[in-house]
Amino acid sequence: MKIKNLFIALAAATALYSCGPSEKPATEETTTVDSNAVVTYAVIPDSSTISWKGTMVKMYSHFGTIKLTEGSITLTGGKLSGGNFTVDMKSINPLDSGYTKDRPKENLIGHLSSPDFFATDSFPTATFVVKSVEGNTATGDLTLRGKTNTEKVTDIVITSDSSNVTASGKLVINRQKYGASYKATMKDMVLSDDIEISVALKGKK
Repeated sequence: MKIKNLFIALAAATALYSCGPSEKPATEETTTVDSNAVVTYAVIPDSSTISWKGTMVKMYSHFGTIKLTEGSITLTGGKLSGGNFTVDMKSINPLDSGYTKDRPKENLIGHLSSPDFFATDSFPTATFVVKSVEGNTATGDLTLRGKTNTEKVTDIVITSDSSNVTASGKLVINRQKYGASYKATMKDMVLSDDIEISVALKGKK
């Protein structure tokens, strides 16, 4: 009799358990980044910087900034895949020291703006357009003084979120390729053909 009652109790307990509410196992939510997502940001000229440096071998260097007018940066899956920027060639601004009342920096600006160098009255802007990207190097077309050549921006670093992006890199160009062919004639005074450019762009979606 006791055994029969035990079976009845077990059966009742099993029935009550099976009719009660069941709990679903918790699921873990995951967020994935779309590796094919394409996002284009508009460059903010006032928040971006283009720096330049030209060297007179064995003597000194001139360096300074130049302003951007517009540009864009395109990322695919968070990595650089395209972009462009335009520079105002009439905004050359030397920042190095050593200028005097007799030789003010305005003289250098005038010379760099003349046909000896960048002929800014005839060619007021310069542009760079990205054509391909491999690793942290972007290959593109630079147009300066109306001449277009393939150049590389190296050491690119990109930081981005859903609304903002920063992009930096380095570019070295040979001015002779663009017709900026002024040559110093003083003995042992050689103006380097290379112009070093540092690009620091900030963009917003």
